Amino acid sequence: MAISPASASPVVLADQLVVRAAVSASLGRYRGQTRVHTESDLRVFLHWCAEHGLDPLAAARVDIERYVRWLQDVRRYQPSTVSRRLSVVVGFYRVCVNDAILEHSPADYVRRPTVPAESPTLGLGHLQFEALITTARQSSNPNDFTLVALLGLLGLRIFEACGSNIADLGEEHGHRELRVRGKGGKVVLVPLPPAAAQAIDRAIDERTAGPILRNIHGGRMDRHAATRRLKRLAHTAGIRTPRMHPHMLRHTFVTTMLDAGVSLRDVQIAARHADPRTTMRYDRARKNLDRRPNYILAAYMGLRNMISRSRLCRVVRGLAPLLPYAAHRRPPPRSRSDALTCLTIELL
Repeated sequence: MAISPASASPVVLADQLVVRAAVSASLGRYRGQTRVHTESDLRVFLHWCAEHGLDPLAAARVDIERYVRWLQDVRRYQPSTVSRRLSVVVGFYRVCVNDAILEHSPADYVRRPTVPAESPTLGLGHLQFEALITTARQSSNPNDFTLVALLGLLGLRIFEACGSNIADLGEEHGHRELRVRGKGGKVVLVPLPPAAAQAIDRAIDERTAGPILRNIHGGRMDRHAATRRLKRLAHTAGIRTPRMHPHMLRHTFVTTMLDAGVSLRDVQIAARHADPRTTMRYDRARKNLDRRPNYILAAYMGLRNMISRSRLCRVVRGLAPLLPYAAHRRPPPRSRSDALTCLTIELL
């Protein structure tokens, strides 16, 4: 039964106002897509508190640990997702302490999950990426190739690609460029390779305004439509991956440049990572089985074994005719080369 405002307790309404003020103050530190994602993560925590009858401003450390355990065991999120959502909760309570809403934060000493040094997301291989580009280029929808070019050849995030407009295109010093609004509202100029420029020209055609990427209805393409397009392209290209999503192409953008020999610093600048450790998490080469040291050790020991056998054969070359072959009921060798052949067979 719903509680009318007239019959509601003034204390409950006051507590709700305090929580809303704390949430607004916490989200006020962010803007753009960062604010959207932070609000989404904070909403998950507030809904969890409501389901368990817990006042967020009366939570203790054990309650925050229960929330983390719920993310891990019930929702089965990756450690990076759990760590990110816990960071949002920590920031929320830090704002409450700074604004004198709480005396101390209940999330200060909550243990965070260990995030692996390597990204759990696997990008596409070289042949898979080439197959996807070929399929997108041959598609009847010009937005398919443009989407793959923006994500895989320019390394844009999905919200950056979907938010790009025709007015953001420009040229400077003979280079075609795209003005991209990234995280935190930062604006950067991304040069366009010929393939990406041609893909964009096909997508915009004769239009002079509006979004670069459009859906089948002519409106701006969002992340959900982009994911559906990529899944369809991957299926057509014969790429068998359990979960195809736009971030895989950005991952492929980073790992392909690292495999091509581009320095980590240049890749970091191209990917617009604030910390080089973020770029290193994308490095697939460290997990490449072809570069495992046990293969090098096996080849080294095999080479030494071949050299040792060769030296042994040279030493016994002169002694081979004198070996007691009669004990093995074999006829004596007619020549030194026959004796060496028999001995080599015995060694192998």
